[in-house]
Amino acid sequence: MRDITLGQYVAGNSVIHKLDPRTKIAMMILYIAMTFLVKDIWFLAIPFVYLVLELILSGISLRYILNSLKPIRVLLILMFLLNLFFTKGEHVWLDLGFWQLTGEAVLQSCFLSVRIILLVAGASMLTLTTSPIALTDGLEKLLAPLKIFHFPAHELAMMMTIALRFVPTLMDETEKIRNAQMSRGADFESGNIFKRVKSMIPILIPLFVSSFRKADDLAIAMESRCYHGGDGRTRMHQLKFRKEDLFAILITLMFVAALIVILVLF
Repeated sequence: MRDITLGQYVAGNSVIHKLDPRTKIAMMILYIAMTFLVKDIWFLAIPFVYLVLELILSGISLRYILNSLKPIRVLLILMFLLNLFFTKGEHVWLDLGFWQLTGEAVLQSCFLSVRIILLVAGASMLTLTTSPIALTDGLEKLLAPLKIFHFPAHELAMMMTIALRFVPTLMDETEKIRNAQMSRGADFESGNIFKRVKSMIPILIPLFVSSFRKADDLAIAMESRCYHGGDGRTRMHQLKFRKEDLFAILITLMFVAALIVILVLF
């Protein structure tokens, strides 16, 4: 659980770290659009190259990206196998009578798995290179035009960021509770699947209690600091677009344009 990187921020001084959070959010949206535009596994090379370029410029260790994939490894395996069994095709590689393994099924399984890996890795890059406060300010600024429709932009951005920030905190709390219960003789690894699920109760109950306690402490801390929403709120650091942000957006748009051209031509 210590390896889960969702919601974690790695401080740095790289080009990506210095970008405006609104720029990084826009880059992430364009990256997701690129990934979903692709319908063939070979064209996923373009968002993959973009992700590698971003990883190099950010200075983030590849270990963080690999750790971000650990929570979804079971989902990846399950989805890969389901597509192997339920995707039909013409090029039969293996015929067992009741089931045929086709080349199209293998390609489809690999395509969906690689797409999810790229999406999760790209989303992790946003949180790894953007502090929670900067992410909140960026989301609020992007949602600000919706305030004319009385949309609670500040409150929504704050809730999203707090929820994201609580993930590593809860994972750390889970690890502490698990170690404490194991020191008292609890066994979480032996027995069948039903016994293992039942053995998680001594972890889940203290975790829920601890989560509510932390949420209550956070609410008290915010109230003691006279927090009352975004009205009249000032910031120590004002968000400003720089030429680096413009270059980053242009490079991302170039990748999107190149992908669209390739898809149209081929």
